[in-house]
Amino acid sequence: MGYRVVAAGQTDVGMKRGHNEDSLHVENPHQLYVVADGMGGHSSGEVASQLAVETVLEFYLKTHEDEDKTWPFKMNRKYSYEENRMMVGVRYANRRIFDHAQADLRKKGMGTTIVSMFINDEHAYIGHVGDSRVYVLREGSIRQITEDHSLLNDYMKIKKLTQEEIDNFPHKNVIVRALGMKGDVQVDVLKEDAREGDIFLMCSDGLSGLVSDPEMLDIGEKNADSLQQGCQDLIDLANKRGGNDNITVILAKIVKE
Repeated sequence: MGYRVVAAGQTDVGMKRGHNEDSLHVENPHQLYVVADGMGGHSSGEVASQLAVETVLEFYLKTHEDEDKTWPFKMNRKYSYEENRMMVGVRYANRRIFDHAQADLRKKGMGTTIVSMFINDEHAYIGHVGDSRVYVLREGSIRQITEDHSLLNDYMKIKKLTQEEIDNFPHKNVIVRALGMKGDVQVDVLKEDAREGDIFLMCSDGLSGLVSDPEMLDIGEKNADSLQQGCQDLIDLANKRGGNDNITVILAKIVKE
């Protein structure tokens, strides 16, 4: 690959929550990045999101070191090796969270969203469950790559809603797919070109619910050479708007070797 990835990430409890149930992974030599937004009482959301991040990372490290290592699920022949690797890593995280909750009644019902991205050979491979998101900032524009697994998004597919109806939708935070709810889960796997100069923005809904796409683009581009500051500026803006949830963001820029 003639490119490498420069990345920064940050998480913040926000202004309203007592503790942070988001988790992220950004510091690694394998170009794997993960954001997870946990849910559940008794700090179970934090447990679920951490377990999701740790499991995907563990699976990637083991399969990187030993390509012949046995996987917990079969490969799906419709997808490439890397797409399968992403899908299986996320499904494995789901199974571990589900089993953990089944073994401890205090954690029953815990779950988490996840968005996981691996960049390799000029492509980004994305595994996605829930309403955490990935955007790509490219040549002055921003595009949301993932599709929210949310009740609002389902309504928007069925019925054309006005912006006012979207803004006033009563169940905005209800997601229809998450890790830990069942023994297995459907994972959306996406393959995106990774070009020199691209900035991939990954976030929990604590950011996307309060900061608009054009604002993300503006802050991301202004901080293209200072990604950590870009993460901080995005979090600061979400907190300025009320910070009603935990906020997590990763910025990953494709640069030439």
